[in-house]
Formats: sequence, structure tokens, C-alpha cells
Amino acid sequence: MYEFFKIMFASLRDSVRDLLPIVLVIGFFQGVVLGQPIPNLGEILAGGLLVVLGLALFVRGLEIGLFPLGEGMAYAFARKGNLWLLLAFAFALGFGTTVAEPALIAVAGEAAAVAAQGGVIEISQSAMDRYAFGLRMTVAISVGFAIVVGVLRILMGWPIQYLILGGYLGVVIMTGFAPKEIIGIAYDAGGVTTSTITVPLVTALGVGLASSIKGRNPVIDGFGLIAFASLTPMIFVMGYGMVI
Repeated sequence: MYEFFKIMFASLRDSVRDLLPIVLVIGFFQGVVLGQPIPNLGEILAGGLLVVLGLALFVRGLEIGLFPLGEGMAYAFARKGNLWLLLAFAFALGFGTTVAEPALIAVAGEAAAVAAQGGVIEISQSAMDRYAFGLRMTVAISVGFAIVVGVLRILMGWPIQYLILGGYLGVVIMTGFAPKEIIGIAYDAGGVTTSTITVPLVTALGVGLASSIKGRNPVIDGFGLIAFASLTPMIFVMGYGMVI
């Protein structure tokens, strides 16, 4: 029990340290630049305490739960030696974690509402739901595809820089052909996919897989999957916009 409280105290201390720059910036501009008192100070302090506690619990949960789970499954699939099973797991992991991303759900819903207001789709709840669902499925499939490419890169030892440069070249080319209404959404989709659920499991998968394969360096080969997960949604969403 003592060890648990010691670890939690360290996590809380780290959370306060990480959030302190944000607090100082807001306090400086609110009090010095704007010269105004902070409104609802009590509620803000209470909310800040909850943020510190939530961040500490979240980081601790990653350390004891998601990271070991992802690495353990990567080791298990590597020992099985079945490439197709590993690739199927990689796709399912990317797809499943992305579908559950709260940030993607929020952005897809907002994009559907704006598309309806702009006359891109019908102004009806069913049309907006279909648009948001299609957007979410497109992004989820793109991330699943990205994780498959990232796993193949680790297995084959492909240089990551060429794949990333080629991908962004494709983004630039597609930007010239995609509808203007979808370009901004596509670019934002590349950011919201790499959030609280996807990043820990995908990172753990890459590190665990690189650690379990002879000749692979976890530092060099284990990271980079998130870069693919940020890149492919931009291409797929612009393609989705061109199709619909």
C-alpha cells in the first residue's frame, strides 16, 4: 500500500509539473496583459484539481495496463510466426482503436453539421449521421491500413523516411484534386486519430514487435507507427470527399 501511494504521489507531482506552464501562461495573460480577474476562480481551481488527478491516473493506467498489453500481444504474435494473422491483428487494432476515439467522434459530428449548413449534404439528422459515420469509417480503415504498413516496415526493415516522404507527396497531390470543403477536415483527421486510445496501444505494438524480432532495434524500428496513423487519414478522407 505504501508503494502504491508513493507511485501515485510521484504521478501527481509529475502532472502538476507538466500543467504548470499552461497555468502560468493563462495567469500571465489574464492578470497582466488583459488586467482582469479570473472569473469563477473556485470552479476553475476545482476543475484544475480534477485535471491533475485525471492526468495522473491516465498516465499510470497506461504504464500498468495498455503498454504491457500491447507489447505482450506483439510478442505472442511474433512467436506464432503467422504473418497474415499478425497483419490482421494490426489492421483490427488500428481500426478498433480509431473508431473508439472520442476526438474523432466529435470532429466527425461537427464536420457533418457544418457540411449540412454549407449545403454539401441535406439538412437532416439522418444525412448528418450518415456523413459522420462514413467519415469515421474512412478514417478508421485508413488507420488500420497504416498500422499494417507500419508492421510490414518493421518486419522488412524498410527505411521509414522514404515511406513518409512518399505519403506526404501523395497528400500534396490529392490536395490539388480534392473538393475544397473536405481538405481542412482531412488535415484535421490526421491529428484526431492519434489520441488517447490509439497512441498507447499502437506504440506498444511497434516496440514489442521490434523487441521480439532478431536484428531489429526497438528505438529505431519500434517507433514510427503513429506517423503512418497520422498520414493515411488525410489521403483516405480526401478520397472519401472526392467519391461522395
